[in-house]
Amino acid sequence: MHEAVVSLIGREAPVQLPVWRSFWDQLHAGGLRRGEATALLASLSTQMPDRLTLQALLDSLAERRPARPATEFAGAVNIVGTGGGPPTFNISTAAAFVAAAMGVPVVKTGSRAYTSSCGSLDLLERLGIAPATSYEQTWDTLEHCGIAFAGYFVYPAEIALLARAAAPLDLRRLGSFVNTLGPFLADMPVRAQVTGVSRPQALAGLRQAAGHVSRTTGRTVWLADNDAGADELLAFTANRVRCYQDGAEDEFTLSPGALGLGSGRLADLARPEQAGVRHAADLFRQVLAGHGTPAATETVCLNAAALAVAGGITGDWHQALRAAHATLHDGTALSLVERLRTREAAHA
Repeated sequence: MHEAVVSLIGREAPVQLPVWRSFWDQLHAGGLRRGEATALLASLSTQMPDRLTLQALLDSLAERRPARPATEFAGAVNIVGTGGGPPTFNISTAAAFVAAAMGVPVVKTGSRAYTSSCGSLDLLERLGIAPATSYEQTWDTLEHCGIAFAGYFVYPAEIALLARAAAPLDLRRLGSFVNTLGPFLADMPVRAQVTGVSRPQALAGLRQAAGHVSRTTGRTVWLADNDAGADELLAFTANRVRCYQDGAEDEFTLSPGALGLGSGRLADLARPEQAGVRHAADLFRQVLAGHGTPAATETVCLNAAALAVAGGITGDWHQALRAAHATLHDGTALSLVERLRTREAAHA
């Protein structure tokens, strides 16, 4: 059995960088024994690895990435969750549109549904918006629309290889670690990233990952969690935010009352799981048109405001919230959806 798998199962010593390199080399060459990829995924998903193992894992994947264009998405921000938590409508995607309508450059990563019935890419497909397939296409869309959605090209090729090697087992259940760590696997040269965490047991490892990514890329990373277990900021409960800049950690609490928020409950954000993608898209449009519940409106605006603050557009939360409410209620955010859809159709 490969040393990486043995070490992860035994948890007696960290998996060092050379061992990860060896594992990926054998994965690409088809040299792993049957079941080793499955065992690796199962071990990672059972328990978050230790700090040194996690850092070596991230470094081993980063060094294997193909070279990308030198163009940075200057000033752009990303909002993405780790998945899991209560079933809500697509809050982070709605916040991305609202923030972009406010003038905040947004490049959002995401995936298809893992723990819900409708992931961000499922929603975009229903809306008629295709995610970008290259950095050049991402930059072009961002330049023309102020927002872009990146496809799977930003993720390491090794993740897809692991999924194929573990087939026919379901990666959604076997590889929960991949979904949890996903926000830090995407190679996205943005200025800042707001990341929601739903699983408290994963928070320690994600703090290590956030600090490491901040140090190695210069990206500002926010990790947010709350007692409701949602992987977005909520407008009706306190949110703990850990901010990483150049590897240094700071922490603050977003209290709804101090921001003039606070009404609502999780049920006001719910999307019936059995309703499917079509209903999710209809609800999404309804919220962006300003016709959502007060809790839905305030929650989307809070997350959009967070993108403006994390990205350094403003340091005034009240100003950012006012701008978010304005763009949501005057139709600017919803019209941006149509603008992006129309542009995609013209380039199809």
